[in-house]
Amino acid sequence: MRVRRAVRVRKQMLTMQMSYAQIPRRRVNLMDLKEVFRFVAPRVRDAAVKSAARLDRLGIRYALAGGLAVGAYGYIRATTDVHFLVGEEAFEHQGPLVAFKAGVPIEVDGIRIDYLSPASLGSQLEEVLDRPHKSEGLAVVPIEALIYMKLAARRRKDLVDVIELVKAGADVKRVRDYLVQYAGDLTPLFEEMVDEALAE
Repeated sequence: MRVRRAVRVRKQMLTMQMSYAQIPRRRVNLMDLKEVFRFVAPRVRDAAVKSAARLDRLGIRYALAGGLAVGAYGYIRATTDVHFLVGEEAFEHQGPLVAFKAGVPIEVDGIRIDYLSPASLGSQLEEVLDRPHKSEGLAVVPIEALIYMKLAARRRKDLVDVIELVKAGADVKRVRDYLVQYAGDLTPLFEEMVDEALAE
């Protein structure tokens, strides 16, 4: 009984913490880009919106990833670029060479646009592109896929994002189940990040 109460109190404390932007964290199940777009530089916001519009016109499936997606799930932080998960239709294959399809933006008003492919990250991410969740008119990678992508990158800043998303209330069981199904080798790293988040 005491353990359940302690866990409940801890969860309440976590939801009241402030993000990097000094905006109160909200539960991650309330994905929303509105606060993110108020915090990030207008050029970054505009680059995301313009790039998404261009991808739509080109018939390329996409979902926002990276720092903007992390912010949409409750940990708003500064970012200077835009990341998208995109379908294979964003690329042209010429023998062993792979290039972007003509018209795919790689920079918008000085903001770098980066693209990630399910071909390199895992075919399960195709589902993300087929049934995306949207906020402010933009498709956003689901939280469990976003955490998977951050863990796969293994850079410290990506692991910090995972810790902050857990602190913001990410459904640890849902993420764990996703990892067990698609990337069991990342489960120990995720558990380490969960432990770190709960220790703070």
